[in-house]
Amino acid sequence: MTPKILVTSAAGKTGMSTALQLLEKDYPVRALVRGKDARSRLLHKAGAEVVVGDLHDIDSLREAFSGCQRAYWCAPVEAHPLHKMSLFAIAAAEAKVEHIVHLSQWLSASSHPSVATREVWMMDKILDWIPGATITINNTGWFADNYALVMLPMAQLGMMPMPLGDGRNAPPSNEDIAAVNVGALISPEDHAGQTYRPTGPALLTPQEIADAFGRALGRTVRYDNASMKMFLKALAAQKRPEFAQSQLAHYVVDYQQDAFARGAPTDVVERVGGRQPQTIDEIARHYVQTDPDARQTLINKVRALSLLSKIFVATPLDREKFAQSREFPMSRTPTYAAKDDVWLETHQENGERNSANVTVINAAE
Repeated sequence: MTPKILVTSAAGKTGMSTALQLLEKDYPVRALVRGKDARSRLLHKAGAEVVVGDLHDIDSLREAFSGCQRAYWCAPVEAHPLHKMSLFAIAAAEAKVEHIVHLSQWLSASSHPSVATREVWMMDKILDWIPGATITINNTGWFADNYALVMLPMAQLGMMPMPLGDGRNAPPSNEDIAAVNVGALISPEDHAGQTYRPTGPALLTPQEIADAFGRALGRTVRYDNASMKMFLKALAAQKRPEFAQSQLAHYVVDYQQDAFARGAPTDVVERVGGRQPQTIDEIARHYVQTDPDARQTLINKVRALSLLSKIFVATPLDREKFAQSREFPMSRTPTYAAKDDVWLETHQENGERNSANVTVINAAE
């Protein structure tokens, strides 16, 4: 009997692609979404059983798990991720789920300054306690999708403003991340207890990434190494949730310290996902073809200039005050990934050692 697979955050970046790829392989999928919209309709049309529910609600999760044997857990970058995961784990245990794939983080560590990252590390450990269930951890790094967040200034003004310093990255596409999820979900006997770190095929500088988007757009795109203050002002101007703003600022520091280059690139997408990872040029072309912000029109140019003006007058989030107001638990010795000896041990520096690095880490360790 083909197992039914629950996909949480099914309308999201990796959840949507995970669900669609499973359906293409004729696996029955139950897609848990927050509400009905164009994305849920697409999932339904593709053959998924769509369930509307809330990750904060145990009854929603119990309903979602009913009759499912495997699951993909993806916690949105929102407040209280550990609360959501605890309810997910309770419902999974009650449903006697046999295998779970967890979208974790490249930076996952017990002492990271980001409370979200520390809680993701806790999820890595806690999910392994579910009786009878095996776990595969997908430790994805900085998504290629993140660069498309500045498509409007890239397409209209020829600039990629991001505070990445001279950090490097081998960015994976949403589809390649999903392919690793799918590989582990359909063959748990091969991937149980493993931690994988999918990447794109090449380690790139920010300007090389900007150049790829420039080629796709047919214009020159210059990387603008924005300040942290300007980054926070941009997030505020775009009305990003304050919790996400507070955590993304930490990940920018990791990027600047070259943490996403450590042990990259890997062969995980090909070996576990069964496909060649997309190049940055392929990814950039996809976004340019599908993102309305990429159309070089007068209206879009006015929108880009208007966004810049909003950024200049926006008030950046006071991260320390925000953390205190939310009573975030703090690490006694907060340490970014590139300075964390324990984290560095699991991310080999030399590329030729990647294959060993990405397969031997057991979630129970």
